[in-house]
Amino acid sequence: MKKKSWQRALLTVASLGLALTLAACGNKSASDSKANSNEPVKISFWNGMNGPYQKALKKIINDFNSSQSKYKVVSTAQGDYTALQQKIMAAAKSNSLPVISQTTYTTVPDYSKNNLIEPLDNYMLKGDNKLSSADLKDIYPSFLSSSKYQGKYYSIPFSKSVRVLYYNQDILDKYNLKKPATWEDIAKDGEVLKSHGIYGMGFDKSWDMEFEGLARQAGNPLVGVDGKQVNLDSADTLKAANFIMDMVKDGTAKTAGEDFYWTQAFTQGKSAFYAGSSAGVTQMVAQAPKSLHWGTMPLPSYNGKKATEIAGNDIVMFKSASAEQKKGAWAFMKYLMSTKETAKWAKATGYVPLRKSATKTADFKDYLKKNTYNQAAVDSLPNGFQSNAFLGFSEYRTKLLEAVDAMLTKNEPVKKALTNLQTETEKIIKDNQQ
Repeated sequence: MKKKSWQRALLTVASLGLALTLAACGNKSASDSKANSNEPVKISFWNGMNGPYQKALKKIINDFNSSQSKYKVVSTAQGDYTALQQKIMAAAKSNSLPVISQTTYTTVPDYSKNNLIEPLDNYMLKGDNKLSSADLKDIYPSFLSSSKYQGKYYSIPFSKSVRVLYYNQDILDKYNLKKPATWEDIAKDGEVLKSHGIYGMGFDKSWDMEFEGLARQAGNPLVGVDGKQVNLDSADTLKAANFIMDMVKDGTAKTAGEDFYWTQAFTQGKSAFYAGSSAGVTQMVAQAPKSLHWGTMPLPSYNGKKATEIAGNDIVMFKSASAEQKKGAWAFMKYLMSTKETAKWAKATGYVPLRKSATKTADFKDYLKKNTYNQAAVDSLPNGFQSNAFLGFSEYRTKLLEAVDAMLTKNEPVKKALTNLQTETEKIIKDNQQ
């Protein structure tokens, strides 16, 4: 997800100036409407789920199909997320899009500009099958806010994870350290551990998500909610980036490099802490030696505030579907967001539940008692945020990753890297407004 392959696939389409003139009602979806009145309406659903995630998704789809007879959701796994995005763009050119698909919410501006996706307001906020005000309040605000673009809902949240802090309790006990309350505590602990050949903090190959979290806690989103205000070289942003780079430079923090994830290094005792995805808990459980005592907790505070970036995928509805397919698609989307189903999905996959009520069910509470490593992700949700999406976001994100890499591998000064990124991002936004 963080790598740029699928993003560049999207950029290639944009750079060629592809005229995706798909009329809202004039194109035929990849799934035809029901052949006769006795057959359910077919709802084609493309996704990038694999392995146990695909198995869990099929179970929920089967449950939905069995719960009513009017619609039938047919799921097609399109490989990984890169392949999925490429197939969506190819299908857009050939007028063979599915009814719904998994995608990142940051593709919404591009899809909307090209008239590919259906606004969900008429389903979500109106009609007999709308979400009630209680439903809307129950869904975590960060999920709803990222589903909205230019005042309209274009997606629903689905497979979501948050950044959490993994800690090695054995190292903390051995060196008489406590779980950190602040990022400053992590830096201080790193100084204690440095002489023992242990890093205080481990990061994945890129620390962009932790960087954005620190900037948010300083009250400074990297790009404003309107997609116009760019804060990449402001004093607070520079301070946040320097905080991380100072730890890397003085040897109290380390990135995973070509290993991409710090998971293996953490299980080998190379750091006391690791800032990683909550979705990595399953892998951590599988890799960590039975003798290792470790745990998870929400990321510590910075500047007196807490924030953690949310990653993952949403689901969008394509305009090319028929009216009946769209009704069925919304029925399924609402089903996925229900308390029971989002709790079931979270328990089966390790992704976070979308609703507050799901975390309070007896089954989910019992699940957390048995899977204590997943508690930190749930506890982090009230402080979750997602990057503000805008036209050109994919290109911007590629440039952001390149800027972080330049600081790490080319010793480019923080100020130079982020000043260049500021200029590049302003140009990206300006070019996409034309």
